[in-house]
Amino acid sequence: MLSFPTEGRHLRRLGILIAVILAGEFVFSLPFHTIRYFRPTFLDVFAISNTDLGDMFAAYGIVAMLAYFPGGALADRYSPRTLITASLAATALGGFYLATLPGTVGLVGVYAYWGMTTVFLLWGAMLRVTRLWGGDNSQGLAFGLLDGGRGIVAALAAGFAIVLLADSLPADVGTASMLERETGLRRIILAYSALTLVAAAIAWLMIPGERAEPRKEESPWQGMREVVGRPTLWAHAGVIICAYCAYKGLDSYSLYAVDVLGKNEVDAARLVRDGAWLRPIAALAAGLLADRYGGSWLIAAMFTLLAMSYGLLAFPGTATWLAVANLFVTMCLAFGLRGVYFAIMNENRTPARVTGATVGLVSFIGFTPEIFFAPITGRILDASPGAPGHYNYFQFLFVVASLGIVVTLTMIWLNSRGRERSNNSLTNEVS
Repeated sequence: MLSFPTEGRHLRRLGILIAVILAGEFVFSLPFHTIRYFRPTFLDVFAISNTDLGDMFAAYGIVAMLAYFPGGALADRYSPRTLITASLAATALGGFYLATLPGTVGLVGVYAYWGMTTVFLLWGAMLRVTRLWGGDNSQGLAFGLLDGGRGIVAALAAGFAIVLLADSLPADVGTASMLERETGLRRIILAYSALTLVAAAIAWLMIPGERAEPRKEESPWQGMREVVGRPTLWAHAGVIICAYCAYKGLDSYSLYAVDVLGKNEVDAARLVRDGAWLRPIAALAAGLLADRYGGSWLIAAMFTLLAMSYGLLAFPGTATWLAVANLFVTMCLAFGLRGVYFAIMNENRTPARVTGATVGLVSFIGFTPEIFFAPITGRILDASPGAPGHYNYFQFLFVVASLGIVVTLTMIWLNSRGRERSNNSLTNEVS
């Protein structure tokens, strides 16, 4: 049975939280940070289009989608320390390969490989440890601390990576040669790979090594069969689809800063890095508000504000200062959604013993944007190069946020019906 230590309890709990935060962010730094913060440089160095990049992410998404089911079952049966450490080490190896600057086939291959290393081994184990860390009454706080802490790590690491890039390029960034850009990007990739290995060592030292549940007699698919019939689970997955699209939307912000706001690639990376500092504030605030007022209603409100902000970015003529302000607003809301969309498992009355199975199924459906979002948006951007493509991009995100409002209200209604049925059953039993 996975448990937290009693001796030096507070210090050890803090160590577990830090280890999970580092693992949860650095395992995704290689597949995602190199794109989110340095997209223009990445596209130039690898000589690929936004469409090509979208197809790379689709390869990642297909493998990840297939890994969520078995990964969730795995998390309910085996030591999270072993799973998380192995995930980080394997992901770092892929980074060392990426640093060789492979061709298009190699890029697709390493992203497909990362779909396995980041999801199959780590995802369910990380969320299970976080949920147990939060206990019965602090789910919003636990997940808010997880995502907020990840935001701090992401911002610090991105700041370091930006220094590496700026040091590799001349003062006039626009005159940089391709060799200088290659050198800068390679240094960034190697740095993220090394940090991922450090996170693996910390995870091994700090996370308890017990198995999740001593249930050898049960099939690993037993939990899946138990949760698949829950209507709220499917609505929960819909919430994550829309929220994750908002988060994936951040991947193109550095390109927007270059194409629409007229910034160079270093300043564009700095803008997105500055926005990343909002993540701990947004995630923790969302977590605390979710514990106090209910996560579902908070999510509905954030989707509403997100749709309004996308609406302002979706049309030409918006003043530069207002566009930048709304970029930060959408970042804040996307981070807040990430901070709480798994914290509503208690609202959906998910038993702790099937946390891994629930996470596996919800993630299998909820993270399908890994397959379709980048290919769709890459084609949107390439179909209308420059500013028009970005306006179309934000119109697409407006539609997604609007759907998020609808699906969240549906989940609230389903939970309300479930509570009514439970109360009626209890009344009948008492009678």
